[in-house]
Amino acid sequence: MSTSTVNISATQVKELREKTGAPMMDCKQALTEAKGDMEQAVVVLRKRGVSVAAKKAARVTSEGAVTSYIHAGGKIGVLVEVNCESDFVARTDDFKELVHDIAMHIAASDPKFVRKEDVTPEAYEREKDIYRAQAAATGKPPQVVEKIVEGKMSKFYEEVCLLEQPFIKDQTVSIGQLIAAKIGKLGENIAVRRFARFKVGDTGETIAITKPEQKPE
Repeated sequence: MSTSTVNISATQVKELREKTGAPMMDCKQALTEAKGDMEQAVVVLRKRGVSVAAKKAARVTSEGAVTSYIHAGGKIGVLVEVNCESDFVARTDDFKELVHDIAMHIAASDPKFVRKEDVTPEAYEREKDIYRAQAAATGKPPQVVEKIVEGKMSKFYEEVCLLEQPFIKDQTVSIGQLIAAKIGKLGENIAVRRFARFKVGDTGETIAITKPEQKPE
């Protein structure tokens, strides 16, 4: 039995690299695995990035950068600290671009927490009680109400947690997936440490810090 081989052209590899920023060899391998399908190759690279990110998640991130972003007109400002493992990676254009994109995203999307685990018990219970009351008011049975609440809480995380939010420049990718892709490309663990968002005239500015990075008193 003969097996057909898909020929991957240099043009296809270049197109995928421009679309994802992944190394040339990874792009060729992804296209081969996807049998030349460009969109499927993007999916392959994203899954690979998430897998690499999971393996590196426990590695210490003591380097990185603090970046500021001021929205047009000077009405909204953001400071964000993103960490990596080495000063070498912190100085790369890829890392700098990532930090800038995250700062710009925070300015536009106004997250309240870095990730789901950072949501305070008070905020979690408050939202859950509101959703439960709304669902119960429809007269649906308790088991249905709980399923509705569970679905709304997933949406709540997507609205308030930075890593769960769809990236403003590409709504098909979350910020968490965007970071995972960079981890796969740069080969180091990358983590958002903290951010602060300020808006002119708003007394409720957002200051968020991810829990595992907090230092003891």
